[in-house]
Amino acid sequence: MKFATKLPPLKSSINFLRPRLSCLWCREGSSISSEKKPCPAPVAAALYPHSKDLLGVSFNGVRLIYEGSDSGPDSKNRAVFLDELVCSRVLIIDLIQRDNLGQRVLDYFAGDPNIHYLYCDVTSEEDVSRAVNLTVERFGTLDIMVNNAGLSGPPCPDIRHSDMLDFEKVFDVNVKGVFLGMKHASRIMIPLKKGSIVSLCSVSGTTGGLGPHAYTGSKHAVLGLTRSVAAELGKHGIRVNCVSPYAVLTELALAHLPEDERTEDARAGFRTFTKSHANLQGVELMPDDVANAVLFLASDEARYVSGDNLMVDGGFTCTNHSLKVFR
Repeated sequence: MKFATKLPPLKSSINFLRPRLSCLWCREGSSISSEKKPCPAPVAAALYPHSKDLLGVSFNGVRLIYEGSDSGPDSKNRAVFLDELVCSRVLIIDLIQRDNLGQRVLDYFAGDPNIHYLYCDVTSEEDVSRAVNLTVERFGTLDIMVNNAGLSGPPCPDIRHSDMLDFEKVFDVNVKGVFLGMKHASRIMIPLKKGSIVSLCSVSGTTGGLGPHAYTGSKHAVLGLTRSVAAELGKHGIRVNCVSPYAVLTELALAHLPEDERTEDARAGFRTFTKSHANLQGVELMPDDVANAVLFLASDEARYVSGDNLMVDGGFTCTNHSLKVFR
């Protein structure tokens, strides 16, 4: 759960947080409104950036936890979502304290007492349990859990050369981390008979050949966990969903490259490659698009949606242009 290595200007990445939520955010790896309003009901929340007014979603009286690392779809948007939650109570949990990114977000809000930061390793049950407990202690309850922590692992086109340590690390974060988030959110939500759990999956969660074996297997597992836990928690009124995006240009997308090779040319090459294979043309998938999907599933606007895998892929996984019928 770390912030993006290269964060855009904080002011430009804080629009996601305007809903009234309290949140605990463990993250993987847009415009912002700096306007602050009187803080209404306490809430716990952490997600991506966007204006609830634009989305029409409501988070009044919600408390939420967000898990993640430093390079996923939300790496550019954690600050944005926090701004959306200016009137809420937020707990950010992060694994890597590199570049003081967590502190930079806190500094943006000038010591706002409703926003807190906590170091947390999502592969540690003790850490996740502590984060959930702290959210409840400080904010009164927990309404939303977002499991966004994730690793892609190094590319390895030949399974015979796979490193089991790399494989286990990816599964520990991507699968164990998600399971622990679900488990400890559930112990708070079940007695309340309500709650929303959203996990970040991937197009690799439904289709092979789009990423390393460990990453693909782990995302299939996230989808399976989502459906299984949704089946159990439905009787308690708790919704469990996941979001599967197509390729998004974040630090995670270039994580397999040495730092000095993550150049503008590399980013341009990534965009060109993903565009050439995308089904939906004329628009580039952005972190905000993924954030909006998470925000929707976390909100009451999706109050009867559970067990769903929301594809944010422009039709990539449900179309096949290899026969060139339309292209």
